[in-house]
Amino acid sequence: MPPEREAPGRLARWWRTGPPGPFRPGFWRSPLRGPWLTAVFGMVLLVGLAVVVVTGLLSYAAYEPRLPGNDTTPGRGLLGFYLFEWPTDPAWLYRVTQGAHVILGLTLVPVLLAKLWSVIPKLFDWPPARSVSQAVERISLVLLVGGAVFQFVTGILNIQLFYVFPFSFYPAHFYGAWIFLAALVVHVAVKLPTAARALRSRGFRRELRTGLADTRPEPPDPDGLVAASPAEPTMSRRGMLGFVGGGSLLIFGLSVGQTLDGPLRRTALLAPHGRVYGPGPNDFQINKTAAGLGVTAADTGDAWRLTLAGSRPVALTRAELLAMPLHTYALPIACVEGWSTEQEWTGVRLADLARLAGFAPGTVGVTATSVQRVGYFGSASFSPRQVADPRSLLALRVNGADLSLDHGFPARIMVPNAPGVHTTKWVHRLDFHQELS
Repeated sequence: MPPEREAPGRLARWWRTGPPGPFRPGFWRSPLRGPWLTAVFGMVLLVGLAVVVVTGLLSYAAYEPRLPGNDTTPGRGLLGFYLFEWPTDPAWLYRVTQGAHVILGLTLVPVLLAKLWSVIPKLFDWPPARSVSQAVERISLVLLVGGAVFQFVTGILNIQLFYVFPFSFYPAHFYGAWIFLAALVVHVAVKLPTAARALRSRGFRRELRTGLADTRPEPPDPDGLVAASPAEPTMSRRGMLGFVGGGSLLIFGLSVGQTLDGPLRRTALLAPHGRVYGPGPNDFQINKTAAGLGVTAADTGDAWRLTLAGSRPVALTRAELLAMPLHTYALPIACVEGWSTEQEWTGVRLADLARLAGFAPGTVGVTATSVQRVGYFGSASFSPRQVADPRSLLALRVNGADLSLDHGFPARIMVPNAPGVHTTKWVHRLDFHQELS
């Protein structure tokens, strides 16, 4: 046959059978893959990811992006439709929601990997699209898998403080979440009936009683998840479920302690921070050190002043602040990375400082500015409700001792239920603004 005819013939056969390797059905031979196992992992992910999504959206609301300087995602447009004024009660709400967001997200990693393993043949399905509905499903699957991998990888790197992104984590994670959520909704709408039928096809308890010797492939399915020529099993479905569940429990056990005070904090081996944070009463988590953010002893020494900017500008020394009425409250610091801790803070109420600047509490918000020279979150804005809460403090002491330099000496913000990055350290200026109300 002439070469010019032979090439089109090979191309046609290649198009019918698919490229070699993972694009051909015989490449995937695990006898465990099938609609039932995929559905089990999928339903666990569906429930878990629903919680992760809701707590993630609440985390964004807690940043009060409506206030000046707080929005790390410019141009959010319609994506901020649900935003509301973040409450100060209960004081532990952000600690719970963000802790659940991070710890549950980490716990779901083995389930996510198992789900991706169970459907990986679909990513190499050939031809790429046999119909419009299949094309929509394939696109949603690519966006779903890509979005899940992006969200989990960037989230875990951020938790571990590995800021290796060529982009800002906050807007990327925010917009990536919406893309992932849209793909998830489409995928669930398309596949939920199939998953429900698959779950009814065999009993969960029966599978847990089935050992390796009795493990058989599932019947052939129209989606092609079941291997065309399955190999002999080396693990039962019970073993697979135990392996994935055990991995999730292990990650949970090594992570959850960072959200709790007491002995369990020592079990948080996956926490990105060390085990010693400061002297005596200051021995609790530090996310960023003074040295790391360019804060020097000169910035916080005897020359330091707190400037109150308002209708009646005031400059106060630390001694003058300590001479004012002081109040003590047990308040948590809860960080976006998932760790949290409750300590006793002593300081001057923001409401009293608002009065000193010439404003009635409840009518103004405030922007707190740090002396830090580098890094993000050198300032944060708070709503009138947050300023008026009697537990909102310019904290000067913690657990009965002066703040250490790494914990914000000479003064830091403590507002109930605010994200940790908004508990601004090394504060030197408070700008009260009626337009924030």
